[in-house]
Amino acid sequence: MAGTGESILVTGAAGFIGSNHVQYLCESRPDARIVALDALTYAGNMENLAGLEENNRFRFVKADIRNADALTALFEEESFSLVVHFAAESHVDRSIMGPEVFVDVNVRGTLVLLELARKHKIARFCQIGTDEVYGSLGPEGRFTEQSPIQPNSPYSASKAAADHLVRAYHHTFGLDTVITRCSNNYGPYQFPEKLIPLMILNCVEGKPLPVYGDGKNVRDWIHVRDHCTAVDAACRKGRAGEVYNIGSDNEWANIDIVKRIASLVESKTGKPRGACEALISYVTDRPGHDRRYAMDSLKLRHETGWMPAYDFDRGLADTVDWYLVNESWWRRIISGEYRDYYDKWYGDR
Repeated sequence: MAGTGESILVTGAAGFIGSNHVQYLCESRPDARIVALDALTYAGNMENLAGLEENNRFRFVKADIRNADALTALFEEESFSLVVHFAAESHVDRSIMGPEVFVDVNVRGTLVLLELARKHKIARFCQIGTDEVYGSLGPEGRFTEQSPIQPNSPYSASKAAADHLVRAYHHTFGLDTVITRCSNNYGPYQFPEKLIPLMILNCVEGKPLPVYGDGKNVRDWIHVRDHCTAVDAACRKGRAGEVYNIGSDNEWANIDIVKRIASLVESKTGKPRGACEALISYVTDRPGHDRRYAMDSLKLRHETGWMPAYDFDRGLADTVDWYLVNESWWRRIISGEYRDYYDKWYGDR
């Protein structure tokens, strides 16, 4: 794919994975123009992009991917060579409480972007999917790109529908597309409602550690920076029209993750041994909770040469350290003050 001098649009750029990807692109592609787009809904946080505002190769645009007029104007202003589409409603529990917005954002928003990519002859459209579209695995095996699509929540159903639209635009209109589907991410800047940051923060504050069901639901965890390098590998070297699974062969039961976090927080904060683990509270399992995910990423590794770099022990310890050091970041999220950062950034411009 394109090299220096390219222009890249990243949607969902103020969210957890999107902001990490923007930071990675600014570091790894210093000659590229990076346009970061986000609607700044509840999980979008401009503080995740702090420090980039003085980079003249970087631009932030506040817009909703469903707003065709705003996006049309943006595509006319910029000559994008690559669209990396992270923007999505992404929390399973929220999708159970209110499915409509997930369909609207994840499906209709993707359609708006695909139409603009087609009309403006974008060189490549990269759809960031999820392993959840495959449904639930048994105790053995891994999802491959040929695994059937069997979503079990409104969130995963909406993401599966978006993936199908991307595939259709490749086959019907000849748009150069790549779809990536990744396992569970962890690392800095993750919104505190997700498992790992929630457990870290609750340990710090002495609050209960809620664990669904028996805690034995298994997930394949990958550090967010490894996800970013994998997406970049798919964008640069992936074949048009293909799907690429991303994973790091790192399966853990939820209860074991929680216990590891509890032990790490205890050791790093001086809390008595066992104090955090004693906060574990088993709660009623959520509807449609998939039992196990595991990703086979051999296709991406063989075709692009990508490999994960983070060891899980180091990565999880580093993540706990990040949340302990950046307490002001997550406390502003809890208080809602993080929403003011956009106005502070752009208020005098």
